[in-house]
Amino acid sequence: MTRRPHFLISAVAAVALAAGVSGCTGAPPADTTAVIGVISPVIAGVDVEGWEVTAWEVAGDEPRELATATTNGEGEVTLDLPSDSSRPVVVDARPAGGEAALLASVIDDGEEVTLNERTTVATGYGMAQFFGDALPAGEAVWLANAAAMAANLADFATGEFGDVLTSSPNGSETSTLATFTSLSAMLSACLTEESACVSLLETAAGASPVTSAAGAFAAIARDPSAEPQALFDLAQQASGSEPGLSDPPAAWTLALRFDGDGQSLDGPGNFAIDPRGHIWINNNYEYGDDPSVPVCGSDEMFEFAPNGELVGTYSGGGLSGSGFGIDFDADGRLWLSNYGFAAPEPGCPADQQPLHNSMTLFDDGEFLSPGSGFTQGDLSWPQGIEVARNGDVWIANCGNDTVAVYPGGDPEQARNLGSLGLEQPFTVIDNGQLMFVSAMVNSAVAVVGYDGTPIAGSPLTGAFDRPMGLGADAAGNVWAANSGGITLPCPDRVEEGRGVPSVTMIAPDGSSVAGPFTGGGVVLPWGLAVDGVGNVWVANFDGQRVSAFCGADPSVCPRGLETGEGISPDDTGYAFDGLTRSTGIAVDPSGNVWVMNNWEQVPVQTNPGGHQIVAFVGAAPPVPVAPFADGG
Repeated sequence: MTRRPHFLISAVAAVALAAGVSGCTGAPPADTTAVIGVISPVIAGVDVEGWEVTAWEVAGDEPRELATATTNGEGEVTLDLPSDSSRPVVVDARPAGGEAALLASVIDDGEEVTLNERTTVATGYGMAQFFGDALPAGEAVWLANAAAMAANLADFATGEFGDVLTSSPNGSETSTLATFTSLSAMLSACLTEESACVSLLETAAGASPVTSAAGAFAAIARDPSAEPQALFDLAQQASGSEPGLSDPPAAWTLALRFDGDGQSLDGPGNFAIDPRGHIWINNNYEYGDDPSVPVCGSDEMFEFAPNGELVGTYSGGGLSGSGFGIDFDADGRLWLSNYGFAAPEPGCPADQQPLHNSMTLFDDGEFLSPGSGFTQGDLSWPQGIEVARNGDVWIANCGNDTVAVYPGGDPEQARNLGSLGLEQPFTVIDNGQLMFVSAMVNSAVAVVGYDGTPIAGSPLTGAFDRPMGLGADAAGNVWAANSGGITLPCPDRVEEGRGVPSVTMIAPDGSSVAGPFTGGGVVLPWGLAVDGVGNVWVANFDGQRVSAFCGADPSVCPRGLETGEGISPDDTGYAFDGLTRSTGIAVDPSGNVWVMNNWEQVPVQTNPGGHQIVAFVGAAPPVPVAPFADGG
C-alpha cells in the first residue's frame, strides 16, 4: 500500500475533470460485498465522470486499499469490498488526472455511499485526530466511534445533512449548521476552481503537508483558529451555494448538542468514559422544563453512546442530586458522589430535600450501594472524587472542609483525613505519584501521599485563585483551573470580589508551580481536562466557550506556542452559542471534547439546570481508556 502523492492538480483536471473508464458492473465474487457509490457534488456544474474512487480499510497502523473503480457518466461506481474488511471503510475520490483526493465519505454497515462536500467535511472533522496527510488510521473501535459522530454531521448514504445537525437541540438553534455549510462551501469552491483547491490545502496545512481535502478539514478541526479569515474568504467564493455564516468566526469549531430523550437531563454535572467510549453522566436536578417551577434533587444518572445517543437511565443506590464526582475504578465499577442539589425551601419541600452525605456505587446494571448510599467517612456535601491507581476512593467534602478515603473502595474501612489545610475542597486528582486536592475558599491545592500524609509545603498557595477542576498529564504535571470567583458549589457560600481567571501548572512532585496563565478566552473556569498530548482544556461557567492551553510540552502545540499560552483565541475562546454555563469537560478516545451545559445562561434558582451535553467534534488528541480488569 502506498499513500497518495503530494497535492498536484492541473487546471484542466480541476475544472474540466477529464473523462475516464466507466464503473465496474456484474456480480461481485462470493467473498466480497458490492457497495454502490456516487459522486454527487452539492455545487452544480461539476463533471462527475472519470473519478477514481478508492475504498480504504483504516483500522490499523496504515490504511489498506480494498478496491478501486472509476465513475461512469452519472458519477456512479461499484466497489467490491472483502466481506471480512474492518468497518468503518473510508472512501475517497479524485478527478481524472488529479493527484489529490477531493472528496471522501465513510461506509459503515450500509451498501450505498455518496461522496460530496458535506460527506468530506464530516469525514475530516469526525476522524480529525486519526488523519495523516491524506487518510486516517487507528484502532478500530475508536475509528468506528469517530465515524458514528461524523454521521451526525452528514448522511454518508445520501450526502444530505445529518439528522442530528439539522434537528433540535441543534439545527436553527445554534450556529453549527451555518458553520458546517460554510466549510462545505470551501470545498465547493475547490471543485470548480483550481486556485481555490490550492488555497484550501495550503491554508489548512500550516507546518504539515496536507494532500487531500478531507485531510485539510481534519487539520482545520485540530487547529480551528489558525486562519479563520482566509478560510471564510474561500467559502465566500462558492457563489450560489447554500447560505452559511455571514461573518468569519474566531475559530472553525463544529459543536453538537445532545439532550437524550429531551425530558431527563437537568443540570448534568460531569463525565466518566468507559473503555467502549460510552459516556456516563451524573445529574443535579429532577427534570423540569419550566425553570420557574421548583425541582428537587435528581435520583438518576445516564449512559450515552459515543455518538451522543442516550443508551440508558439508571436510578437507585442512594443517588441524590449528584454534582461533580463521578469515576470508574479498575474493575469497571462506577462511583458517584451525592451532593444533594435541590431548590431551597419553599421550593423543594422539606420532606423531599435530598441527602448531602453519601456515595453511590454502580456495576454492570446494578447498584451495589444501599438506598441511602454509603455514608461512611463523615461525608458532607461531597463534590469531586478520584479513584486512585491503588484502588482507594478519595472524596472532597466541601461541606465540612475535609477529605475522606475508602481504602480499596471499601466503605467499611473509611477514614477521614481532616482538612489538610483546605477550605471547601472541590476536586481530587491522582497524577501517578501523589494525590492533589483543590480548595476554593483559601485558594489552595493540597499535595498528599497515598497514605494521607501531606508533603512538605502543602497546601500550595499563591499561584491559585479559587481553584476548581484539576487534571494531570502523562508526565504527572497537574493543572488547576482558577475560577477567580466561583463560590456556588458548596453550601456555605463565601461572597468576595472577583479575581483573575487562569490556569496553573504544578510539578509532578508538588515542588513548584508555573503560572498563573491567562489567555485562551478563559473567563470563569470550572472543569479541566488534559488531552492525549498534554494540552489543557477548560470548561467556563460563563461566556459560552471552552478554552484550550498549550501544555507542558510545547513541541506538540500549534503555531509555535509555549507552555501556558492560549491555543484558543484570547478574546473569545472556542465560542459556541449552544453552550450555557459549563462545568464538566472530558476528551474521549475518538478526539471529541465533551462539555456539560450544567446551568442555563440566565439561571432561575428554582430550577437553574441546563439540559444538554455538547461535543466539539474532533477537536483534541484522544485520551485512550484502558480496558477494565475483567477485559470490559
